[in-house]
Amino acid sequence: MGYVVLHLKKASGNDAGTSAHIERTIHPKNADESRTHLNRELIGFPQSVKNRTEAIQYRIENAGITRKTGKNQVRAIGVMLSGSPEDMKRIEDTGNLNDWCADSVDWLEKTFSAENVVSAVLHRDETTPHIHATIVPIVTGERRKAKEEKSTEGKKKYRKKNPNTARLCADDVMARDKLKGYQDSYAETMQKYGLQRGIEGSKARHINTGQYYRELYVKNKHLKEEIEDLQEQKEATKEEVRYVYDLKDEARDKFLAMDEYVRRKDNELAIIEAKLQQAKQEYEPYKALEELNRIHELFPMMKEQLRIAELCRKIGFTIEAVRGLLKGITLFIASGKLYSFEHKQYFEVKEARVKIEKEPDNPDKLRLNINDTNIIDWFKLKYKELQQRIGCSTRQAFPKNKGFRL
Repeated sequence: MGYVVLHLKKASGNDAGTSAHIERTIHPKNADESRTHLNRELIGFPQSVKNRTEAIQYRIENAGITRKTGKNQVRAIGVMLSGSPEDMKRIEDTGNLNDWCADSVDWLEKTFSAENVVSAVLHRDETTPHIHATIVPIVTGERRKAKEEKSTEGKKKYRKKNPNTARLCADDVMARDKLKGYQDSYAETMQKYGLQRGIEGSKARHINTGQYYRELYVKNKHLKEEIEDLQEQKEATKEEVRYVYDLKDEARDKFLAMDEYVRRKDNELAIIEAKLQQAKQEYEPYKALEELNRIHELFPMMKEQLRIAELCRKIGFTIEAVRGLLKGITLFIASGKLYSFEHKQYFEVKEARVKIEKEPDNPDKLRLNINDTNIIDWFKLKYKELQQRIGCSTRQAFPKNKGFRL
């Protein structure tokens, strides 16, 4: 019987790097891109919310919080749910993965409140299927610190603030006694899938990829030094055996034992080096995620510029043209064709002005205009004109514009 895997971690900043990993806007080396299409969102976003980062902010803004959110305050908690690799493969092969996902999401919503579970994504493009969930720690009730003061002091105190007011407090959600309760209740939910709780009180602790990489590096270094010492001892023993081989059976036995010991250490070194190489490959994407997260914090418009640049490239603009548009230059098109992914065809364009401008109602968002019209609306207009020319009925409603998600 395998074990459940349940890991909770406080997010830092806007957590854009983690969002990029979860939503696969960048692909880690340990993921199989041919299977990425099997990944899926398990929880829908509210209307107008496009991704995990926006979902976190939407929940905070609509939770009824009266206090201002601090700059360094934890806004979200990442939750990873899975099981032992062989057991998750069994669940997947027997067709029970959808039920496992549904029960896991149900447990999340009952444990943390459905409103606080803003994202849950199933990953099947890595070795073991797992869910990345995101919890916004909105809580109500008396603060833990206030409860402790009440239990230690006998004087009656009068509270000025309503204790049932919504608060953003990751410490309440991540309290030690609650963490133990999460492990217990999730294990109970997973029993029907042949998964059980890990050994309670075990000294084993979750370590991140970076720490695992550093520990392997140190162990590898110590093993190399030990093998070098053993090689020197082996050579010394060889010399001893060469001169007294016929008379010193004891020395010969020592040499043979030392030779066998060195061979075992060589095998251990080969295994450690293989693990070190694997750990390095797995660590590099997470290091890149951290750097991407830092870039997004320092240059908040960069992500939006990358999105609009990718849109320009996909509909037919060259790299040089995209570079000019991003500099604020207005391009003039005498004649040409632009490709619409929504309608899966090219549309002719003549005597047109193209420019990237900020959204009127949201200066943090960019849009591509052609003759002062949003490119999405321009494509719809061209498609309608085409349908009218070929005599096709236009009574069918156009699909609602959801934008381009890169």
